[in-house]
Amino acid sequence: MTNSIAPLPAGTTAPDFTLKASSDKEITLSGLRGQPVILAFYPADWSPTCSDQMALFQQVLPEFERFGAQLLGVSVDSVWCHKAFAADRGLTFPILADFHPHGAVSDLYGTFNAESGMAARSLFVLDKDGVIAWSYLAPPGVNPGADGILAALEALPDS
Repeated sequence: MTNSIAPLPAGTTAPDFTLKASSDKEITLSGLRGQPVILAFYPADWSPTCSDQMALFQQVLPEFERFGAQLLGVSVDSVWCHKAFAADRGLTFPILADFHPHGAVSDLYGTFNAESGMAARSLFVLDKDGVIAWSYLAPPGVNPGADGILAALEALPDS
């Protein structure tokens, strides 16, 4: 793993992965082909900025769903940490554990910070064919909001 944080750019085919959504459920990215996908990589459950970001995404979820998009949160925390975090924050979208091997999927997407051991806060909107239509790296400690995601979804063909 490198410490060069450079999220994959638009036009790149999104690397496929399978991650745990719970102790007994996995999600494979390629299984979501045919619909837009939003990948929201974030550093850690329970941090103030991450908590605010995920709460905002929960509030905006109906807008994402209006475009037929599936939102997936991704961090290096464990499924048990995600379960408690989602229950506490009222999150209904899947949060995936990039836990083992630690940060491997975040690294594939160019968002893993080897120095901190966490993903950098970054967003990806994938089209229905699994190609990155938009990506964004937020400055440390900044909630990127949902405007960029919504604009990217609106710009997708068939929207």
